[in-house]
Amino acid sequence: MKFGIYTLLTAESVRPDVLARAAEERGFDSLFIAEHSHIPVKRETLWQGRAELPDAYYRTLAPFTALAAASTATSTLLLGTAVALLPQRDPIHTAKEVATLDVLSGGRALLGVGVGWNREEMRNHGTDPRTRGARLDEQLAAIKAIWTEDEAEFHGEHVDFDPIHLWPKPVRRPHPPIYVGGESPAALARVVRHGDGWLPRAATPPAEIRRVAGLFAERGRPGVPITLCGLEPDARAVADLADAGVERIGLALPTAPETEALHALDALATFADGLH
Repeated sequence: MKFGIYTLLTAESVRPDVLARAAEERGFDSLFIAEHSHIPVKRETLWQGRAELPDAYYRTLAPFTALAAASTATSTLLLGTAVALLPQRDPIHTAKEVATLDVLSGGRALLGVGVGWNREEMRNHGTDPRTRGARLDEQLAAIKAIWTEDEAEFHGEHVDFDPIHLWPKPVRRPHPPIYVGGESPAALARVVRHGDGWLPRAATPPAEIRRVAGLFAERGRPGVPITLCGLEPDARAVADLADAGVERIGLALPTAPETEALHALDALATFADGLH
């Protein structure tokens, strides 16, 4: 089992470079951070069935800028999003941002994507929540084309552009891994079509992970790497997830100032070391 760190970073929390350096020094293999461009003042969409939203969600740093800062303080740590809300993003800008992160980090970028849950947030970006899945599918295909072709073009219902030049190209070949988040039938089909890995949520039962792994194999994608983010320290849960085929767990780190965050990181490192 590989262990990484999953957290939300804000201007009030530990800096991304400080956290990344400390995580690498303690043997973690990856850092995953979440994204929200903003939180609408008037919000009807519930978060995990609740109206209240943790304060950190209102204050998240821009993910690829934060991960670029993390890259300057590390040499081996994988730098990922869990998840980037791609349906709210321009695919051309996103392709360039991720490729730039991959170049600056020496090939350590990992793009975790999802459709998102906050419908009001999506609408502020001009995204229709009803078509966000179809839009994400086209965006992933378009971004792969941009990363791998010198004169990329894409023509779809939601993404449409004539041939373009865009550099830098990513260092990783053929491109940075794309991990798809979600457990819905549409999300799982997206993993099969576009994903290099799967990002189930922390509450996904091991039995469901086994079922989905079998589904991937039936659809011609055996051995899809699985990373689960946001798990609290629980030795039994880690053992069950490992048996189910999860290769990496992003342990949940509270959003906190530096001293408190590094203290919590030490506790997570002790937990992870005890399971090896």
